[in-house]
Amino acid sequence: MTPRSAGPQLSDLSSADVLAATDGRTVVWPIGATEQHGPHLPLSVDTVLAEAFARQIAYELTALTLPVQPIAARSLPQSGGGLAFPGTVHVRGQSLLDFLVDTLQSLCALPWKRLLVVNGHFENEPFLFEALDEVSGRPAAAGKEFIALSWWSLVDTDWLAERVPHFPGWHAEHAGLTETSLMLYLRPDLVSPERPDHTEPPRPGIYLHPVDVDRTTNQGVLSSTSGATAALGEDLFWHVVRAAVDLVSKGDGLLREERP
Repeated sequence: MTPRSAGPQLSDLSSADVLAATDGRTVVWPIGATEQHGPHLPLSVDTVLAEAFARQIAYELTALTLPVQPIAARSLPQSGGGLAFPGTVHVRGQSLLDFLVDTLQSLCALPWKRLLVVNGHFENEPFLFEALDEVSGRPAAAGKEFIALSWWSLVDTDWLAERVPHFPGWHAEHAGLTETSLMLYLRPDLVSPERPDHTEPPRPGIYLHPVDVDRTTNQGVLSSTSGATAALGEDLFWHVVRAAVDLVSKGDGLLREERP
């Protein structure tokens, strides 16, 4: 199935049209990164994926999209390999937080009803959530709904276990099987034939400096890329899109159901 992302971009509207066009609508904002993803994937992975998910979700919801934000928080050693590999472009956490708060505040001047932020970069989460928490309490945000998610947070654990039996955890999936498969589906022209594996993924929640990147990564890859396919990427893409649409339109997925 080919993505049908053809919804309108908010930035393509004129100033004369934007108030009427956004009144009561949903706006989707993708946030990515420019970050090393090993020798086989481009620096734009987090941006490409965030934008693809956001535009497809917006299409399904008849929503508007904002241009993708491609600069992010720095990559940490135990989730992105750190800054040991060239190409990562980042800002300090406080700079990112200030940028997000200012951007969200200015967006609140438009009469949209709901803002959905689709994140593609692991280290963005705490700054994004803090910015939304700050802005959502301001008078300009009265009557507006905010939803923020990282695309991987919508992947059902049972669904994933059937397809990736030795999953290392999302913190270590950097440039791994799922991202490689998604890129093979969405932008195969940007994927090289190399399939580097790292057999000992790092543990989550640990910061180490200095870090031995030759031990913790394989050329910036933290887990396995073997077995990545466009077919898996397609299944994963539509699994996430369906979950996002259900979350926004029905509230499904906010609470995990108890299993017997």
